[in-house]
Amino acid sequence: MNENRPIGIAGAGSIGCFVGGMLAASGRRVALLARPRLVQEITAGGLHVTNFDGTEQRLAADRLTLSDDPSIFKDAQVVLVTVKSADTAGMAEMIARKAPADAVVVSLQNGVGNVPVLRAHLAGRSVLGGMVPFNVVGLGGGRFHRSTSGDIVIAQDDAGTAARLSVPGLAIRSTDNIDGVQWGKLIVNLNNALNALADIPLRQQLAQRNWRRLFADQMTEGLTAVRAEGIKPVSPTPLPSSWMPSLLRLPDGLFEMLLGRTMKIDPEARSSMWEDLQRGRRTEIDYLQGVITAIADRRGLDVPLSRRIIDLIRKAEAGGKGSPGLTPEQIRGA
Repeated sequence: MNENRPIGIAGAGSIGCFVGGMLAASGRRVALLARPRLVQEITAGGLHVTNFDGTEQRLAADRLTLSDDPSIFKDAQVVLVTVKSADTAGMAEMIARKAPADAVVVSLQNGVGNVPVLRAHLAGRSVLGGMVPFNVVGLGGGRFHRSTSGDIVIAQDDAGTAARLSVPGLAIRSTDNIDGVQWGKLIVNLNNALNALADIPLRQQLAQRNWRRLFADQMTEGLTAVRAEGIKPVSPTPLPSSWMPSLLRLPDGLFEMLLGRTMKIDPEARSSMWEDLQRGRRTEIDYLQGVITAIADRRGLDVPLSRRIIDLIRKAEAGGKGSPGLTPEQIRGA
């Protein structure tokens, strides 16, 4: 990779700032396109990225190119797209106008429909799908904390983009089945909404069997819908997606032992959708549970839990008071 050309972060929120910070800490040129508030925050105090394993990186603002002006992408070699799914088309149009035609565009977004949207607006350009398995929480003051484990995965290409982007502390692997990987992540991400409605840390949520049973039932609906489409999801964890509902229903002690061997979760980690509710932002529910209900509508499937969760998230969005702090029984409507 030509280190004289920067890596652009298109929509530097929590994931974008963490990834950009780790790349910059390893000596890469990084251009962060962010909202004016965040640009001011990092300009004033630098960028501080921390990890669940206790490691951290502090970068002075002059280690980065910071702006709310997309012209910072004028000589970008790679553009990493980290905006919410609803903003993909707008960001793609901006990249088409401002980034070089030879820049590789990589989607590091939730959901399964972003790459087709990017390609529709970036015809003739190299656009790669990606999957980020970990959570990042913005803690204010320019600090972004990675709270769960896992390696980024992006589609394999002839340029070896994954290996060229990988740096210490931020492993990036390639795959020849990014579609399966993204669908597998979507199934796991169905818990984002449950955690957002619960208003408790992920680790605390997963330690309780009633919450895990709810998640298992949600995953079962999702897997049924995905398989009806002929899709074979690839799990983002070492455990196959098909095993997960049964494993989630295990007694607390057995599940805790299994979780500890397969995934690291910070005690205070929460889902990005919880953060969206707390900050009064729109969530990505239409790109998670909404995908499952859309398949169900096409295939004539019954997915009442997915529909119930969408309704509860939309009610919380409209209320503007953050997470409602519901119990599993309240989410089920019992």
